[in-house]
Amino acid sequence: MSVHIPINNIIPFSLVDGPGSRCSIFVQGCNIHCAYCHNPETQRLCVGCGACVRACPAGALKMVCGAVEWDQGACVKCDTCIHVCPNHSSPRILYLDAEQVFERVKSYMPFIRGVTCSGGECMLYPEFLSELFGLCRGVGLGCLIDSNGTVDFAEHQDLLALSDGVMLDLKCWDDSWFVSLTGTDGKTVRKNLAFLAEQDKLAELRVIVTVDRNDPEAAVRGAAGVLGERVASTRLRLMRFRHFGVRGEMEGAPSPTDERMDAMEELARSLGFGTVVVS
Repeated sequence: MSVHIPINNIIPFSLVDGPGSRCSIFVQGCNIHCAYCHNPETQRLCVGCGACVRACPAGALKMVCGAVEWDQGACVKCDTCIHVCPNHSSPRILYLDAEQVFERVKSYMPFIRGVTCSGGECMLYPEFLSELFGLCRGVGLGCLIDSNGTVDFAEHQDLLALSDGVMLDLKCWDDSWFVSLTGTDGKTVRKNLAFLAEQDKLAELRVIVTVDRNDPEAAVRGAAGVLGERVASTRLRLMRFRHFGVRGEMEGAPSPTDERMDAMEELARSLGFGTVVVS
């Protein structure tokens, strides 16, 4: 029986989630809680508190048997519900299986090159990913995983075999920074960095640059040390922190300067990274 999982959003055409035009699938639910999360409404499942029901200006939400029910036809997508939610959740969730998601993906062909699964954390649903990727590869679509790296990829090698690779977030290097930023340590992320590189499945390494909230210079140096000779074939994306969409303690935090980003790029190139993208 196919697994139905909570889907937060399906973006038909994206140019920022991997090579070419791609369909981006955002799952609901995450196993860490980053202070700078740009999609905080994807972190948790709805607990049915009803705050969004009372606030919805379109009357698109109602309580049914203790759960929030969403009327897609009445929804005006004003995002009031996610702004008032105290739990970093969203009531606008669809429980779909791989076949149902694939039917939507197929409707965007031939205008997409592949699919990218993100979140939340899509690796919380490996069975769903395996089934979806099998269907997509059957019609010639590429498949990428966008992951925070806290789920051990060595335990999911069959899924990796179906994917073109993983876009891996390296949020920090030192565990003290990692715990402060996300609530957990980075041991599994560092393990995955080495494993994915060895398996030739590291599609992109992503490091976000903040002001005094992580250690991006240490992350770039540490990654280069782990990658060794593979650093030359690794695509590194340096991402400037921006507060848009962020809620909580970092919603008013500053962005790093152009000079800081230039210095980060220079450091990455000096360490031998083959492709460095600053965004």
